[in-house]
Amino acid sequence: MKALIVIDYTNDFVADDGKLTCGARGQSIEKRITDLTKLFMNTEDYIVFAVDAHEEEDPYHPEADLFPPHNIKGTKGRKLYGQLGHFIEELPSHEKDHYLWMDKTRYSAFAGTELELKLRERGISEVHLTGVCTDICILHTAVDAYNKGFKIVVHKDAVESFNPMGHDWALEHFSKTLGAKVVEKGVEVK
Repeated sequence: MKALIVIDYTNDFVADDGKLTCGARGQSIEKRITDLTKLFMNTEDYIVFAVDAHEEEDPYHPEADLFPPHNIKGTKGRKLYGQLGHFIEELPSHEKDHYLWMDKTRYSAFAGTELELKLRERGISEVHLTGVCTDICILHTAVDAYNKGFKIVVHKDAVESFNPMGHDWALEHFSKTLGAKVVEKGVEVK
């Protein structure tokens, strides 16, 4: 079994007026992420929306000195961006058992969450990573997935960052250091 993990594809990280936006770079992967989500929705596989969640004015969070406040609980910034958000909102209630919305408070979707437990209880051995930012939250999630023994597939056409050099470095790191398959439209990229 496989799981599609959509990481931080929210208004604050992608919309033009997002608090910590990738802007056009993040928006360029909207259709591919939505298509992958629909594809996984039509299988027996699992979908996880791993979404950054912060408290307003939390001076103790390690990101407080690194980034402006973003993905504050209860704000529109935490809603899934664009087509993906509309698709999920319009799902019939019985389809909502097919995915998990999971708050995360660190870069990795595994850190301080029940993600590993949810994957293991479903017999999932392979994770497909999409979302933003390639060189931050995708990277840290991939490292944890590697250390926990999961097979990793990174969809090159469904990850992005506001840092082009970091994005390119992370893509190479996934395959050369973590043994991940980096694919584009389902075909492995060498």
